[in-house]
Amino acid sequence: MSEDTVRILDGNVFVVSDRQGNLHPSSTFPVGYFAFDTRFLSTWNLTINGERLQTLSIDNVHYHETRFFLVPGAPSHYVDADLSIIRHQAVTRSFEDRVTVFNHRGRPAKITIRIEAGNDFADIFEIKDVRQKKGRRYQRVEDGRLRLGYLRDTFRRETLISSTAPAEVDERGLTFNLLIEPHGTWQTVLHIEALGDGVDLRASLQGEQHPRPEVRREIDEWLERIPRLSSDSEALTTTYRRSVTDLAALRFVALTARGQSMPAAGLPWFMTIFGRDSILTSLQTLPFTSDLAATTLRLLGNFQGRRLDDFREEEPGKILHELRYGESAAFEEQPHSPYYGSADATPLYVVLLDEYERWTGDGELVQQLEYFTRCALDWIDQYGDVMGNGYIWYQRRNEETGLENQCWKDSWDGISYRDGRLPGFPRATCEIQGYAYDAKMRGARLARQFWNDDAYASRLEREAAELKRRFNRDFWLPDEGYYAVALDRDGTAVDSLTSNIGHLLWSGIVEPDRASKVVEHLLGPRLFTGWGIRTLAEGNDRFNPVGYHVGTVWPFDNSFIAWGLRRYGFAEEAARLAEGMIEAAAYLDGRLPEAFAGYQRDLTHYPVQYPTACSPQAWSTGTPLLLLRTLLGMEPSDGQLSTNPVLPARIQRIELVDVPGRWGVASAAGRHG
Repeated sequence: MSEDTVRILDGNVFVVSDRQGNLHPSSTFPVGYFAFDTRFLSTWNLTINGERLQTLSIDNVHYHETRFFLVPGAPSHYVDADLSIIRHQAVTRSFEDRVTVFNHRGRPAKITIRIEAGNDFADIFEIKDVRQKKGRRYQRVEDGRLRLGYLRDTFRRETLISSTAPAEVDERGLTFNLLIEPHGTWQTVLHIEALGDGVDLRASLQGEQHPRPEVRREIDEWLERIPRLSSDSEALTTTYRRSVTDLAALRFVALTARGQSMPAAGLPWFMTIFGRDSILTSLQTLPFTSDLAATTLRLLGNFQGRRLDDFREEEPGKILHELRYGESAAFEEQPHSPYYGSADATPLYVVLLDEYERWTGDGELVQQLEYFTRCALDWIDQYGDVMGNGYIWYQRRNEETGLENQCWKDSWDGISYRDGRLPGFPRATCEIQGYAYDAKMRGARLARQFWNDDAYASRLEREAAELKRRFNRDFWLPDEGYYAVALDRDGTAVDSLTSNIGHLLWSGIVEPDRASKVVEHLLGPRLFTGWGIRTLAEGNDRFNPVGYHVGTVWPFDNSFIAWGLRRYGFAEEAARLAEGMIEAAAYLDGRLPEAFAGYQRDLTHYPVQYPTACSPQAWSTGTPLLLLRTLLGMEPSDGQLSTNPVLPARIQRIELVDVPGRWGVASAAGRHG
């Protein structure tokens, strides 16, 4: 996201403004006040005596609120203002803009404050793809309040604007004609509410019966439950602090969740439920908070596919990809109500449930979710294997708006041959086969220990062993010493070198005698930049260090690769990778973005940010947490927390206190020497 914007958010609701706290409509960037995939305010512009304001400073310490310190007039190297303004914006149940004006003169100040207000009620999908609205917009002044509305058939969204101080309200905004006493102060609080069908949208969708608790108290309570980190590395401690705070901000309370939260994917484009993103973030954060995983499992189970639907790409047992609440989903102009176009979320659902039980000992949830888990395992073979040869394949059934690539590299060119050609469909990417193998092994454990079904467990283990044998035959490129990124529909290996092979390590599908070759490529100069591992190796035709999935570095990707390195005994290599990520975060104020450019470290000397990356983004926020687990070698073992720390050279000490799990709480520590 642009550094010229300021973001405040609270789960389902967020505001993206300029550096004065103003909103200006944009067709290319999501500036505005958003709730549940709809922009409820696109114009919000404060002037004093017709003048724009300039920014002296911005205080955005807390994710849900920002204070802007402003003065009237054009920017200048010399500021000697007679007036100053503090603008305190916050997102709680609604959007609030508290405007305080200070008169620094020794005489009265006669001023006019004007707030221009307007809205396009754009669906989040319309920001990039401008379309003619099919409904009717309206503006009304009612009892000193401004109501902005949009109506299309039975779909109604409204923005209600009010002020605590008297104002002249018209259909385009609010005006305050003031006389402020010498050295006096004037203040108003502007309330902007998002309404759906005439009621508070957040309350109606979340089923809240009472106002939300005070947000800062929620933050404090969240942070108190998170393990405490102590380290000699300032970069690590700063990144950890930023990550757990951002994770709190990205908690999303969805319909039917009864006040419980799961991680939304990322700001600004993906503040909603994603199957893959929420599952992987929950895996990353399990040693630190298990609540997100529990809610994710329940909610995704409730939305699990039950029928065949080509438009939504729904299939029995399939876990959703994305759920939206906006106009385009309501009128089926987009299939996201919900959309099921991902081939990896379903096996990952089983992986998360097993890992959740290993950490928490919550066998009751495993029993409750048995039906959903069996359906997910059945999907792997019944619907995932469209070619009938034992692999999970994908090919979109919604040709108009469905995703072409239904793996985590879901851009159109995310999967390619070394020479740049794109493989045909269906495609079977390598990492999804690893997820399927892991799901069957973990499903077998759950079946044997919790569902009292030894026959089913044994069958899953046989299927997993056969999948591993077949995979290592069909995907291995002996002349290259790495696994193909995918198989084409005719079984031809797609031979580009990618980060996907690192996911094979954490799933456990790699034969032990091939692991060292895989690691050699992952940390070789074609993939490893010094900051992290690229999505696509240098030397491939489509390699581009600023290409979304064809050469950038994705922090979440690297965190799971580090976990896989550790699984196969490459602890020093995992520490090296973790060190690069932590040092990259130090240049980015402790916040790892969705992706950054794949330039070599010695070329740029700092990580170059990808221009449209989400920030904060859930699985990037979870990255430092999974890296900590990897560095400390934390694993649940026989009901206890076991550790085997291996630290990077430049980090001498890490201590993590009150790690929650089936053991209650425990501590983990690592030191050099």
